[in-house]
Amino acid sequence: MQVGPGWRLSLPLVTSGMGAGEAIVLGLVQGLTEFLPVSSSAHLRIVGELIGSADPGAAFTAITQLGTESAVLLYFRRDIASICTSWWRAVRGDLGTDLRSRLGMPVGRVADHEALMAWFIALGSVPIVFLGLLFKDAIEAPFRNLWLIVLTLTAFGLLLGWADKRAAQRKTLAQLAPRDAVKFGLWQALALIPGVSRSGGTITGGLLMGYTREAAARYSFLLAIPAVFGSGLFQLASSFGDFGTAGTPGLGVTLLATVVAFLVGYVVIIAFLKIVSTYSYRPFVWYRLGLAALVVVLLLTGTLEATSAVPAS
Repeated sequence: MQVGPGWRLSLPLVTSGMGAGEAIVLGLVQGLTEFLPVSSSAHLRIVGELIGSADPGAAFTAITQLGTESAVLLYFRRDIASICTSWWRAVRGDLGTDLRSRLGMPVGRVADHEALMAWFIALGSVPIVFLGLLFKDAIEAPFRNLWLIVLTLTAFGLLLGWADKRAAQRKTLAQLAPRDAVKFGLWQALALIPGVSRSGGTITGGLLMGYTREAAARYSFLLAIPAVFGSGLFQLASSFGDFGTAGTPGLGVTLLATVVAFLVGYVVIIAFLKIVSTYSYRPFVWYRLGLAALVVVLLLTGTLEATSAVPAS
């Protein structure tokens, strides 16, 4: 093992084009930004190039998101367990054997909102699965162009600010309907483009549909679970033989970044949910605009390149 500038380790399993120090930095970035409406994928794209490891790629991004999404499972473990239990009770016929009862909406009785939530999460996950497979090649290369990221950071930052200021914000998750679940899913699918932000997209959509900040944020976290785990496991399986080749990050540093992202992400979830229940999203809007302006300067001065020479996966 050789330790040199950037904490690069020479073990083939650990690195090819990325050192342990860089992996820790990118894990910190992923953990800090995944749940904030600022786009973690954009930050990984930008920071990866700034610290000298170039664009870590779509596969690295998707796999490290497994770390932050595991933090979601830990934080919402009771909610998730309750949702799964209620869903199973409804499906096996505890509320009645007709179709409506098995869906959690028994005739003449109060609907089981937790059983319904399971169906709404599944329904809301359809758009990102379909569009993710349809635009897989674009996600791994053209969508990661920094000029496009500047555009999405700016446009969706302004949209988030407008929605936060103008939207009604009265509805709770108890009022979630199938149509809204699909709309949430379509907003989440926009995050396939770096710079949009998974949480930013779904929260913006939720605010525009009249949901409160806290309701939109909580549903955003729950809705992301199937999409992020599906994407991360798919990328892990499809990229397993490519780790450490052609300048792509090695398996070891990818796992290191994933663990760091999990630890940092858990702390961020706690802080973020407290913030959104009290304060507006205005600081995140200004941050997005400031980051977009900074990237423009770095692109014009040649500090960053709009497209990375490193393979995206």
